[in-house]
Amino acid sequence: MEFNLKKTEWDLSPLLKSDDDPAIKGMREKIEHASYAFINKWKDREDYLKDPKVLKEALDEYEQWGRNFGSGGNEGFYFSLRTSQDQNNPELKARYTKIDDFSKKIQNDIRFFKIRLSKIPQEMQKNFLESKELQLYHHFIERLFTIGKYTLSEPEEKILNLKGPPSYAKWVEMVSGFISKEQREVLGEDGKRSIKNFSEISNLIMSKNKKVRDSAGAALHDISTKNADIAEAELNAILLNKKIDDELRQRERPDTARHVADDIDSSVVDTLIDAVSKRFDIAKRFYKMKAGLFKVDKLAYHERNAEYGSFDKQYSYEDSMHLIYKVFRELDPQFGEIVRKFAEEGRIDVAPKVGKRSGAFCSHELLLHPIYVLVNHTGRLRDVTTLAHELGHGINYELMKRQPSVYFGTGLATAEVASTFMEDFVLKELMKGADDELRLSINMTNLADVISTIIRQVACYKFEQELHKEFRVKGYLSKEEIGKLFRKNMEAYMGESVEQSPGSENWWVHWPHIRRYFYVYSYASGLLISKSLQNLVHRDHSKIKIVKDFLSAGLSDSPKNIFMKLGIDITKKEFWNKGLDEIDELLNETENLAKKLKKI
Repeated sequence: MEFNLKKTEWDLSPLLKSDDDPAIKGMREKIEHASYAFINKWKDREDYLKDPKVLKEALDEYEQWGRNFGSGGNEGFYFSLRTSQDQNNPELKARYTKIDDFSKKIQNDIRFFKIRLSKIPQEMQKNFLESKELQLYHHFIERLFTIGKYTLSEPEEKILNLKGPPSYAKWVEMVSGFISKEQREVLGEDGKRSIKNFSEISNLIMSKNKKVRDSAGAALHDISTKNADIAEAELNAILLNKKIDDELRQRERPDTARHVADDIDSSVVDTLIDAVSKRFDIAKRFYKMKAGLFKVDKLAYHERNAEYGSFDKQYSYEDSMHLIYKVFRELDPQFGEIVRKFAEEGRIDVAPKVGKRSGAFCSHELLLHPIYVLVNHTGRLRDVTTLAHELGHGINYELMKRQPSVYFGTGLATAEVASTFMEDFVLKELMKGADDELRLSINMTNLADVISTIIRQVACYKFEQELHKEFRVKGYLSKEEIGKLFRKNMEAYMGESVEQSPGSENWWVHWPHIRRYFYVYSYASGLLISKSLQNLVHRDHSKIKIVKDFLSAGLSDSPKNIFMKLGIDITKKEFWNKGLDEIDELLNETENLAKKLKKI
């Protein structure tokens, strides 16, 4: 089936007709009216906290507000997208700042509703959870009750919210700001030395040219070492802030807050971390093979993600979309139809442009809004899989639109399942007809991504666990102590084929994930769930229904319960091992290819 691919920039007209759409004023007035109609009706009442029937009325109104208005409406979503198209436009930034300020005030004024619900006395919670009137909102209320165990009073929550920037965010912004401004003279791909910023240098460590990546690696070592003193102060400050917050909220362990926010049991995360930790041999074998392919005894620390092989074929946007459409349609006709609409309705912004945000994302706001995808397609093989990845997110969001607005979204633990699921099927299609050299190159790239996403992130999670534990025992950690913990955990998964070169003990300095506290497990959980679902579908294509049921569930239940209803138990180590077995099989295949080609 042919479809129209002429629209390669976003058509944002379903949101606003232009940056100066005269309808903006009226839209904002409607949002304000709807928001404060709800706020003023319920802020001084307590009957909805005692009577399920009254709460049903309040939740229905809250649901309609979230479905039709939210705090920023069409204007907020429109200008968030426009600033991604043109980051250097001060007028767009100003417009976005204004609607963002408007939105935040409403968010602050309406937050009483969820806080008060979360604090319903425990002896009354059972009545609400068993109420037939509240069945639609069962898990929404259930989550609030769980969060409520760690929620303080409204005045206390306001104080904690106000002190957040100086005690946490400003510290993190300071260090990341210093690092982003760092520049060094390094060797470029063109063979010439020039001044490049931190982001550009970070990309060069993946170069196929050893001199280029060594030059970039030395620069990154130098930047990390230079900023280690200030990062030591920063990390100790935010570790103390976290400790105080946990004590005030009586959280059981440092990662409790993350698990509660992600709607996942700590026991599930513990099982995941344990399962992956016991398979670190996969990463060690990979790096040993990669060292052999690079004809060295050991890879330098900064070389672990260096590209191997070559990908000469170019893929136009049209070629990419037709291939993705074919793969998605074969998986399920509805997937193909969703992709076709994205393309024909102008919901994919395709080409790189001056001022356009780098990378790729899929963005959604209100349930009634269109979903938009941004990529920077240059024709590389990785651009094809990136487009498939973001369209996988798009399919996920489209399928969950059947849910109420309070369930429209994805939990962190499963956010990457749809995207990686779709991406891998496209990658398998690209492999068809490839010769052994190309297969080896693609497999090496795939394995490098998988090991970074799953095994390295689990090693990072374990580093975080030790970091918080040691801090709470000692009260302060020097940069040397932090570096020692970091190196220990990196060595544990890399093995002897990666050299922990001088300076690599400071690479925690520029790793932003550890500032988000225990966030990294979600990379591993998402990809391993995806791998297991792929395996199900490969064995029995009818199991695509299980995948669709999961993608449609949104936040309507916990990840554990959603999968349990589909006959999948993520509480068992065996489940995670199935995904790890998939990686092990890919590694075996790649090792055999390398031996067949006499590369190792």
